[in-house]
Amino acid sequence: MVRIDRRRLLKLSGAGAAAAASGGLAGILASGRAPAYAQGTSIHWVRWSDFVPASDKVLRDKILPAGEKALGIKIRFETINANDIQARVTSSIQSGNGPDIIMAVNNWPQLYAKSLADVSDVADEIGNALGGYYDICKSVGTYQGKWIGVPWAVGGGLVCYRKSWLAEAGYPNFPVTWDQWHDAGKKLKAAGHPIGQTLGHTFGDAPGFWYPYLWSWGGKEVEADGKTVALDSKETVESVKFAIGFWNDCCDPGGLAWDDSSNNRAFLSGTIAATNNGASIYLEAKKKPDTYLTDKGTPMKDDISHAPLGTGAGGHFNLPGPFIDMVMGYSPNQKAAKDFLRWVHTKPVFEEWFTSQQGYTDGATKFWESDAVWNADPVMKPFKKLPAAGRLMGYAGPPSQKAAEVQTKYIIVDMYAKAVQGMKPEDAVKWAHDELVKVYT
Repeated sequence: MVRIDRRRLLKLSGAGAAAAASGGLAGILASGRAPAYAQGTSIHWVRWSDFVPASDKVLRDKILPAGEKALGIKIRFETINANDIQARVTSSIQSGNGPDIIMAVNNWPQLYAKSLADVSDVADEIGNALGGYYDICKSVGTYQGKWIGVPWAVGGGLVCYRKSWLAEAGYPNFPVTWDQWHDAGKKLKAAGHPIGQTLGHTFGDAPGFWYPYLWSWGGKEVEADGKTVALDSKETVESVKFAIGFWNDCCDPGGLAWDDSSNNRAFLSGTIAATNNGASIYLEAKKKPDTYLTDKGTPMKDDISHAPLGTGAGGHFNLPGPFIDMVMGYSPNQKAAKDFLRWVHTKPVFEEWFTSQQGYTDGATKFWESDAVWNADPVMKPFKKLPAAGRLMGYAGPPSQKAAEVQTKYIIVDMYAKAVQGMKPEDAVKWAHDELVKVYT
């Protein structure tokens, strides 16, 4: 991933915010009548290539054609690898030209806050009409009291694991503490079924494991003031020491170079027993029960379950990942972009996409907690709880621009990667602490 030049981005103008869009979502929902939209223009929307391909198909083949008809605009829909999004945003902002709407993951919107349109009118309408946003969406989607993006959904990870292999290792229920993880992982690796975990520069699975792992030991990046770097602590050092043994004894060493799809392939090919991931592994196995089989020839989907990450002295945590659509400040089509986002978040429209996810993501608003999708498959139900039970990058401070820069540079992930590759734990922690100081000073 290309390193973001924060100082350059923060100098860029956020001027050109859209004029207020007509109508209100609550009124639309109440009246059943379509509002007056911007006519005769086009918008370009860039999103990640979804880990649930059916959802991209629903957007491309059904929702967006309906949107073009309802709004009277042309919608260009483009999907790219999520690890390429930040480079695309940077080049577009620097050139002042590019997509009108770009999807961001995690706390990325904070990096570009001054280069994004104010979408408070749209975001507030959606939130008010659909039960209010989760706090994590508001934390990363607002800057200085304004919405800098419209929350789309919330992703998150749980441990996807093979029930039969864990039972053979003596764990009919998935281990809870890190000591239990280590014990189970050693037995699994000895049997040829290691734990699979990335330590690479990839947007989801790497921070999604190593940030909660750090917190579970009592480690933190900064103090609550969001300024004082606090990484170099006894708790952090202990977490790194344990990680070395855990990695060597339990994990597939290839994980040092994995991206967010590598562990999916490894799990489905039967080479790893467990991995922290979204629900995409299970959904793929469920979709193709005759393709993905266990060593006994039975459908792998029936041998898959999900569990939380490990618990340490500091507690248990997860890292939910908000997905937020940013309307770019350079866009000449901001009104049309906001009209589209207002329309696509109306309940009948968004529900079609949300159903296609099968529980892979949660809604950004609490309304979707009661959706029927959560009753369709008990294997998926644990994902429902993720948005309300997590921490965000930058703890114990807020998910600020500086916290986003730290994540973009993979400093926390690299701290552990350096240690498992031979750097002394104390030196790895000091290196990471000093890198955080450079960012926060």
